[in-house]
Amino acid sequence: MLLDKDRIFTNLYGHHDWSLEAAKMRGAWNSTKELMQFGPEWICEQVKASGLRGRGGAGFPTGLKWTFMPKEVKERPHYLVVNADESEPGTCKDRDIMRHDPHLLIEGCLIASYAMRANTCYIYLRGEYIFERERMQQAINEAYAAGLVGKNACGSGWDFDIYLHHGAGAYICGEETALLESLEGKKGQPRLKPPFPANAGLYGCPTTVNNVESIAVAPTILRRGAGWFKKFGRDNNAGTKVFAISGHVNRPCNVEEEMSIPLKTLLETHCGGVRGGWENLKAVIPGGSSVPMIPKEICDDVLMDFDALRAVQSGLGTAAVIVMDQSTDVVRAIARLAYFYKHESCGQCTPCREGTGWMWRVLERMVRGEAEASEIDLLLDVSYQIEGHTICALGDAAAWPVQGLIRHFRSEIEERITSYRIGRPHVPGATIAAAE
Repeated sequence: MLLDKDRIFTNLYGHHDWSLEAAKMRGAWNSTKELMQFGPEWICEQVKASGLRGRGGAGFPTGLKWTFMPKEVKERPHYLVVNADESEPGTCKDRDIMRHDPHLLIEGCLIASYAMRANTCYIYLRGEYIFERERMQQAINEAYAAGLVGKNACGSGWDFDIYLHHGAGAYICGEETALLESLEGKKGQPRLKPPFPANAGLYGCPTTVNNVESIAVAPTILRRGAGWFKKFGRDNNAGTKVFAISGHVNRPCNVEEEMSIPLKTLLETHCGGVRGGWENLKAVIPGGSSVPMIPKEICDDVLMDFDALRAVQSGLGTAAVIVMDQSTDVVRAIARLAYFYKHESCGQCTPCREGTGWMWRVLERMVRGEAEASEIDLLLDVSYQIEGHTICALGDAAAWPVQGLIRHFRSEIEERITSYRIGRPHVPGATIAAAE
């Protein structure tokens, strides 16, 4: 369990003032100039040594990603782009960071940009985040007025400018190369890789795209030391993490906890447990809507980190925990997610453009039971034809929830099909056995 003294986001719930002076009292902007004087290589090595992995979903080592940028700035400038699009259903952690602790993010942008020799940073905000954009702009204005960013930022000798870019509400722009396309004023469609952004990103220049949380934790890691951060969690799954917990719990919340905390402990300690008690749990989507759900028997013991969830054929993703109790119609729930991915597909890749719509239509029939039992395996086969065959990971995101449903709740689909064939109406939110 994480102690209050070890929390990075000390104003996650907005109980205190968000402004610059209050943020400084909580530790932000403390010794920033001195940290920068250690040099870009030292900063990258410290972040690598801390074990920080990207908090946006993929979990790639953050410090290693920073070192992919060229070591010298030549004719092309370097850029840092912060992905604040946060459009994954169930995910709402970055929103609270930007609302209540914006200066942690701005300071992180300065330090990370300096480490990658970038004089300019763009924060790309989700289209629906109106209040967050206003709050972030106020905080940026404060930082400029105080000389913390801009010319000779923090007195470090480094010139640094930071800009907000407001998206138009397209989920696909959460993919890093589609985000760059949108930032350039073009249609938000993922790019083929290679070239990777570190070589040719924004405006064809070396660019790193990082999640809000990944950037915001960097200054605290440098101040407290890589060893401090690495002591939380298991090997290869180090640090603290903001979990966004929603669904059928007594107290939905965002909470910063240490990595590798047991899922059951996380829910019972911070959320008052599952609605109706732990035995009423049916399934959990542990990392945002794009990862496969896991049933109660796995939830009993699973740890909340990248490797433990991968071992049970799911993923940590954005650590958005969606809890579903026994009243949940899981077939309808996954059909709803399938519609979301069908709707948000950019249409560039045929497997995604055609496959997401096909899966949604089949699932809608399965919700009603109007399907053949053989279509379950056909649906699973199509999901594997989509997975890994698209330019970006939206194809995977659409396929994995379907795979999780069939892997763990095939019997519910079969019962519904049988019920329809014998003329027994389906009771929403219940299996046939429960309806009897």
